[in-house]
Amino acid sequence: MSIITAGIDLAKNIFAEHAVDENGKAVLTKAKVLREQARKR
Repeated sequence: MSIITAGIDLAKNIFAEHAVDENGKAVLTKAKVLREQARKR
């Protein structure tokens, strides 16, 4: 599995993360990531 495209929807306190592989299949979908959690990654 290889992530080809990754996106982050930036908001004030909650982010949404999404990534797709070379086949266009979602491999990472996190609807709610708090700003503090994103800093620790």
